[in-house]
Amino acid sequence: MAFSFIALSLTGSTSGGAAMILAMTLAQIAGAVPLARLGRNLPAATTFRLLISFRAMALASITVCAAYGASFEWLVLFAAAAGLVNGAAYGFLRTLLNHFVLASRLPRALGIASTLNEVTFVLAPVAASGLATVSPLLALLAMTTLGALPAIVVPWTAAVARVEGLPTLHGKLLSPEVLLWFACAAASGATVASIEIGAVALALNFGYEPALAITFTVPLCLASVAGGIWISVRNRMASRTAVVVQLAAMALGSALAAVNHSMVMTVVGTVLIGVVLAPLGTYFSLALDTLAPPERRPELFALLRTSQAGGVVCASALLTFVSLSSALVWVTALMTAVTLAVALAPTRLNIQNRA
Repeated sequence: MAFSFIALSLTGSTSGGAAMILAMTLAQIAGAVPLARLGRNLPAATTFRLLISFRAMALASITVCAAYGASFEWLVLFAAAAGLVNGAAYGFLRTLLNHFVLASRLPRALGIASTLNEVTFVLAPVAASGLATVSPLLALLAMTTLGALPAIVVPWTAAVARVEGLPTLHGKLLSPEVLLWFACAAASGATVASIEIGAVALALNFGYEPALAITFTVPLCLASVAGGIWISVRNRMASRTAVVVQLAAMALGSALAAVNHSMVMTVVGTVLIGVVLAPLGTYFSLALDTLAPPERRPELFALLRTSQAGGVVCASALLTFVSLSSALVWVTALMTAVTLAVALAPTRLNIQNRA
């Protein structure tokens, strides 16, 4: 939202904001694994602070360039620089959680994190819009300042983050089990993005004004918040059967949107997608916790974030090059495929649920 406003003020078009986001996302995909590997020999908190500080400088550079009317290409370049560290920073932040939270409380902690993430997703665009009405630079400055805060408030630890009480499978990092959960993360990311990015097109498709795109995005976010609260209260890792049901619910929600029958059916579909988003994200994270050596967890979590970003890129590309209905059909097919893969995959790892 902030990027779109600054692009509009500098170029007269919001398409520049989309270009900045695309550059940021592609850079995140490219930098996730290399930066996660480079930081393995440092304490996780130190590496996280360095990455966030780099991002803050890149965002500050965008603000300065916008303030002095620099060529828009510089803004895109610095947006890519800011995105370069996002995947690795998430990997180290998620790894730090293992050090500060007992394994028995990880589902609750991840559920709370997911809930806060969705609340932020709802409120941040509203705040950006409000600040941008005063000045687009003010919205950028707020994003830069808030984006730097994690480097200050993250707890310090010199230890390697580990999870006690969960089994660890040793061997190659990209095992079939790991790749399966990456595929699920990518599919769920594509499913959510197809609704969020296609919300305006959905509203127009049913004959409503573009502003009523919130009819789809708000129920999606509220359902996701509810799912996060449920995970936090339950504080248990789901069974494989429950995960298959949740994946099937997301596939069904995408199918309801793809059918294009009515506004009500589409909203029901978005609610189905949203309500299982946090439970699935929590399960993917906890499952991957058990599938990599502790020293490679930052890399694994960075790849998880990258998989989700890859799903967003795929959904964006589909919505760009094919019709909305075709894009939703393809996303539904992808979601159905990963659901069947999880249902039919042999369970080689037996993880006991912990209260």
